[in-house]
Amino acid sequence: MQFKNNRAVGMTFAQAKYQRGTITPSLVIVHDTASRLTELSAARYLQNNTAKVSVHFVVERSGVAQQQVALNRGANHAGRSEYNGRSGCNDFSIGIEIVNPGRMTFAGEGKSRAWYGEVFDNAEHGIQRISTPQHGDHWWMPYTEAQISTVLDLCHGLFAYKGSLIDIQPHWFVSPGRKVDTNPLFPLAEVRAQVLGRSEPSEDAADAGSVPPKYRDEWVVVNTPGNTLSLRRWPSFNPNVIASIPHGTQVPLIRVGSFLGHQWFKVAYGGQSGWIVARYTSQSAALENRIPS
Repeated sequence: MQFKNNRAVGMTFAQAKYQRGTITPSLVIVHDTASRLTELSAARYLQNNTAKVSVHFVVERSGVAQQQVALNRGANHAGRSEYNGRSGCNDFSIGIEIVNPGRMTFAGEGKSRAWYGEVFDNAEHGIQRISTPQHGDHWWMPYTEAQISTVLDLCHGLFAYKGSLIDIQPHWFVSPGRKVDTNPLFPLAEVRAQVLGRSEPSEDAADAGSVPPKYRDEWVVVNTPGNTLSLRRWPSFNPNVIASIPHGTQVPLIRVGSFLGHQWFKVAYGGQSGWIVARYTSQSAALENRIPS
């Protein structure tokens, strides 16, 4: 395949040692390499390693991309994962690794340390401290403009070439609580909007694009054993969480809508209203004499 805009950086090719069987991909998963930034360091590791991991594409800081697995073959990039109720994302996804040191820690005034020990100057690399429910509170290095441009071109090309593809998600989305890549500085909403031709609904758009529940006194119960459910300002998996609802909590249902391939409920909790993913709830016990809306 070719880049959509025939970028001058082009594409290089290498054969990953560990590949899976034939797949029909429906999902693109973006990752951070959590590696050193030296050109080809991560690519060479992913091509052949003792952990038996592999990926379809690696995007260097320069914007150069290397393909290591064919688009109709699976790669070992997602690990334990789930998407829309389907587990084992390696069997139906294309993986893109973006060279980045990943989650870093404080290393003294103006410095951050990667997990492998290298220390970076925050000002020189634009490193920021950011806290989100999905990523925790850490220090993060931004991606280069060349990387983002290449990822966009690559995704455009993939979706034009593979008609089975329907979505783009980060690793943390399919492996929540286990993975934190891509980091909070990855422009996920922009990439999804440009490639998929749709953007996340605003609060007003979500209200306009949803309907009231069937009954006026409709309630649902949060069903997340051992965990909480994020209450979000609008239907989105980007950082916009306003509260965490404990498992087993019964909440009143305000509106129902379908956004970004998921059903969402607008509910009231803790004196505020927001959106939750419907599949993490169950129907509350039937209330007597419920009145239709």
